[in-house]
Amino acid sequence: MDFLTLVQVLDSSLRLATPLLLACLAGLFSERAGIFDIGLEGKILAAAFVSAAVAYTTGSVWVGLLAGIGASVMLSAIHGLASITLRGDQIISGVAINFLAAGLTVVVAQAWFGQGGRTPPLQSGGRFEPINFPGAIPSKEMADVGPVMQLYSELISGHSLLVYVALLTVPLSWFVLYQTRFGLRLRAVGENPAAVDTAGISVVGMRYAAVVICGVLCGIAGAYIATALQANFTKDMSAGRGFIALAALIFAKWRPWYALGACLLFGFFFAVDNRFQNILLPAWSLSGVLLLTAFGLVSYVWRKDLLDKIVLGGLGFGVAFVSVLIVISVWSAGMSTQIKIPVVFIQSLPYILTVVVLAGFVGKAIPPRSGGVPYVKEK
Repeated sequence: MDFLTLVQVLDSSLRLATPLLLACLAGLFSERAGIFDIGLEGKILAAAFVSAAVAYTTGSVWVGLLAGIGASVMLSAIHGLASITLRGDQIISGVAINFLAAGLTVVVAQAWFGQGGRTPPLQSGGRFEPINFPGAIPSKEMADVGPVMQLYSELISGHSLLVYVALLTVPLSWFVLYQTRFGLRLRAVGENPAAVDTAGISVVGMRYAAVVICGVLCGIAGAYIATALQANFTKDMSAGRGFIALAALIFAKWRPWYALGACLLFGFFFAVDNRFQNILLPAWSLSGVLLLTAFGLVSYVWRKDLLDKIVLGGLGFGVAFVSVLIVISVWSAGMSTQIKIPVVFIQSLPYILTVVVLAGFVGKAIPPRSGGVPYVKEK
């Protein structure tokens, strides 16, 4: 892989990580206030449809962005009503929002545009265009310039406005959560709402503020997918990004800067999936990686409970068995024989990483103590 190819992969990683980052920060605000939100996926999907539909109808991407944010905030308000005011189960409420968005977006899109649950392609003015910084060169001339100019023109320049907004949201979120009175109260509500209530601060008000912020960020994420990353809405185009964002949030241990790193890692795997469909590796290196993976799995579960030993230990032995099969299959031809990595495996990398994160391989992640628990004011 040459330097330009690496820069292009990183550029794609940043683009693909943007909706994950916005959704991850959305979940961070909500869960820091004690409201678990499984409905990130539904909010992203609803915002994607509404923003694309309104942008196409009005010809203005800004009106579409505001409409997408409005749709997401409306679903956040429903989630808040169910989980804060009515003290319902937060998980069930979030799942219901996902089902609602998945069904309504297709039905309304078909009734509105009659194109099989999708919107027509967005024209100029109805989508976010790339922003080229001064001095940046076009992609067709990229191979003729040095690495510094390649980094500047390909990785730093050329993104849509919402990519830069997402990156600026990370330090802004850190500042709000850790350097302001509002952030202190928000985090306190997620840890000990009774103490916050005793201090005369409205727990309900703080939690509603958190879910509204969550709705705004999910709205921007959905609008980005439909009006910047793509140029129309298609069925289920969120493609599990809301659930991956939740995994990234656990990976980041509910911290904004860690969330940036986690989402960039997921974005990198998506970029590898998009760019490299046929990867050839020497048999010795592939076999070695599999053996190290198997050893890591077995070592990890050595002091775990019986169920972990059975499931993850069995997976480790299975990986080791595949490694042995590779060695046997190429023994006569030599260990330097190239082996093609299946496309399906490359496509599954982001989801494999999600499972790895949720299985606890990143260490113990402790959520806010009052997360998922409705607050009942003592009389």
